[in-house]
Amino acid sequence: MRIVLAGASGLIGTALKRALREDGHEVAVLVRHDTSVRGEDSWDPAQGLVDPQFLAGADAVVCLSGVGVGDHRWSAEYKQQIIDSRVQTVGTLAQSLATYGGPRVLLAASAVGYYGDRGDETLTEDARPGTGFLADVCIQWEEAAAPAREAGVRVASLRTGLVLSAEGGLLQRLKPIVQCGVAGRLGSGRQFMPWITLRDELRAIQFLLTAEVSGPVNLTAPTPVRNVEFTKTLGTVLNRPTLLPTPGFALKLALGEFGGEALASQRAVPAKLLDAGFTFTDTDLEAALRASLGR
Repeated sequence: MRIVLAGASGLIGTALKRALREDGHEVAVLVRHDTSVRGEDSWDPAQGLVDPQFLAGADAVVCLSGVGVGDHRWSAEYKQQIIDSRVQTVGTLAQSLATYGGPRVLLAASAVGYYGDRGDETLTEDARPGTGFLADVCIQWEEAAAPAREAGVRVASLRTGLVLSAEGGLLQRLKPIVQCGVAGRLGSGRQFMPWITLRDELRAIQFLLTAEVSGPVNLTAPTPVRNVEFTKTLGTVLNRPTLLPTPGFALKLALGEFGGEALASQRAVPAKLLDAGFTFTDTDLEAALRASLGR
C-alpha cells in the first residue's frame, strides 16, 4: 500500500512510519517545512494548502498531527494551538479529498478526551460526547473530517487512550517520579485510565487501513483500570513504593486547567475493534508495562 502520513514526528507517527515501511508499505510524509527529500511534500494546513497530486495514487491517508496537550501550561494562546493543530490539519486533508479526489480511506487521530469525565460509565463508541475543553477539541477534531466523509471516503476517528511506551508519553513522565519513590495515586485514584500499548496502537491503525470500519473507534485495551491500580502496578514493575498521593487540588494548582482534565475518568472500551475481529496483544496491565519498559 502507499500511505500518506501527516504527523510523522510524534511518538505514534514515528513508530508507525517505521512499522509500515518494515512491512513493505510505501510511506509518503507531509511536512510543514520546505523539503526536497524524496517521499516528502510540504503543506500549510493553517492556510488550507496541500498538493492533491501528492495525495493522488495513495491507498490511504493517516493524520496524527497535533501539539501535545500536556507540553505547556494552558494559556489562551496554547489552547488555540491545541485546537488549530488538529482541526486545520484534518480539515485540510478532508477538503482536498472531497474536492480533488484521491485515497478513499482517511484515518484521523482523535482521543478518549471526547467523553469528558464520566466516572464508572462504560464508554463504547456510541456514548455521547462529554464536556470540558478536551471534549470540545475532540468534537471539533472529528467534525473537521466531515467533507471527506460526505464525499464517500471511509473515515475512522481514532479515539486513542493513554499510550504506553518507554520512548515517550505517559510512561516517560511517570517513570522517573516512581523511581524516586515520590509517586502515588492522583486525587481519589478512582478515575479510570484507558490505556493501550504502543505496539497495539500501531497494530490497530494498520488493521483499520483495510478493515471496513468507519466512524469513531476506541483505540484502548479492553481492560481499563483505575488510577490507583495503574500507579500501584507501575510501582510493582519498577520495584518502588507508590504511597504518596497527589491531592486533586495540588494537581490543579501545579498544572492549571490541564490538571483538572488529568483527573477525568474514562472507562473506554474498544467495542468496534473487537467486533471487527481485532485481537489485542496486551490486555494485562502488569505484563503490558513490563513489555513496554523492558522489564
